[in-house]
Amino acid sequence: MASAAEQMAANLSWGALGKSTDLRQRILFTVLVLVVYRLGTYIPVPGIDGTALKTFMEGQGQGLGGMLSLFTGGALQRMGIFALGVMPYISSSIIIQLLASMIPQLEQLKKEGDQGRKKINQYTRYATVALAIFQGWAIAASISAGGLAHNPDLFFKISCVITLVGGTMFLMWLGEQITARGIGNGVSLIIFTGIVAEIPGALAQFLSQGRAGVVPVWVIIGAVVLVAAVIGFVVFMERALRKIHIQYPRRQVGMKIYDGGSSHLPIKVNPAGVIPAIFASSLLLLPSTLGTFSGSQTSPIMGTILAFMGPGQPLYLLFQGVMIVFFTYFYTANVAFKTDEVAENLKNQNGFIPGIRPGKKTQDYLDYVVARILVVGSAYLAAVCFLPEVLRDQFAIPFYFGGTSVLIVVSVTMDTINQVQSHMLAHQYEGLIERSQLRGRKRPAEAKPPARR
Repeated sequence: MASAAEQMAANLSWGALGKSTDLRQRILFTVLVLVVYRLGTYIPVPGIDGTALKTFMEGQGQGLGGMLSLFTGGALQRMGIFALGVMPYISSSIIIQLLASMIPQLEQLKKEGDQGRKKINQYTRYATVALAIFQGWAIAASISAGGLAHNPDLFFKISCVITLVGGTMFLMWLGEQITARGIGNGVSLIIFTGIVAEIPGALAQFLSQGRAGVVPVWVIIGAVVLVAAVIGFVVFMERALRKIHIQYPRRQVGMKIYDGGSSHLPIKVNPAGVIPAIFASSLLLLPSTLGTFSGSQTSPIMGTILAFMGPGQPLYLLFQGVMIVFFTYFYTANVAFKTDEVAENLKNQNGFIPGIRPGKKTQDYLDYVVARILVVGSAYLAAVCFLPEVLRDQFAIPFYFGGTSVLIVVSVTMDTINQVQSHMLAHQYEGLIERSQLRGRKRPAEAKPPARR
């Protein structure tokens, strides 16, 4: 049976979207910020030789267009000011979260509430600046070595690093503004926008190759059907739940006795969402980026790394799968579903799992259940991410709306729609209360008893 919240969400009237002023302003603000982001991807880094860059990119073929444009919305292909995207911020978040699980001081900060969270966010920003400087200098040196700059001197490298680092920090600030004043998660929406912006071009290229006879018609039809099936599968897995029965005993409050109730604790099959796939891809993206722009000047060590760690290579797939599984367990245990906090909250609310003692026993049982659920969740993430690599290797399909991009687009879309529904539900709920006069409904005037004579 659906819960009251699910029934109310099912009965939402989307026609009331225009009546919610706050929601409309949030959506408009989010759209304007994303437009600013898209405009920034077309502003080139100073000193880049546009003609040489375009010729170089066209000679790279499909590998660069699919792999490196995934998170930057094509900014890296055009060497725009947002060429680094939000990858340094995501990588810094990975590093800080890993350190927080190993360093007691950072672990203590996580338990201090808002103040501790602000301090950890500050450390993440510092790490983002340091990592962006490192990646920016590596890209600037690779561009200079590849002959893609007008004057590949020290001044160009410094200006390129400053531009790229400034673009990353500006994107991070835009993401925080969307999260605070808009709809959805800001960083995820920025990545989502970059992926969606590249879909029309990739689809047009795919269909043009079909018309030219390069790609058979049955491959085109099969790819379209497969993408639709993968989207449906991702939606199903993202909504899949494991419900644990929770029982509440009878309790007495004052002179009243309340009967015990029961509910369910929902555990998603994939509590970490698309975060593990983003983390794994961001860590595997740097070698491809540096090797691409260095061109023929690639060192023997970098050439060996790219030979074994290039997209579609067995070692690349192995590392991607291992990192997806690791980050799925790590992010779930430390961020998405903390079993110790859940067990403590159930104990404080006098709730318990039938047959399981509250406290430590409940935490151990939740760890047991979550560990086995994540076997399915991590395998599902790895399988969806491996699928496009196999298709490109076997059928040479230059269609990049697959794998990690499907996960990001579907997950961000579902999360954003849920937030819109939450705002609409709050808006219509207030109107429902006012219409039903539940706020202090007036009682009819009682008849006065006759006065005694």
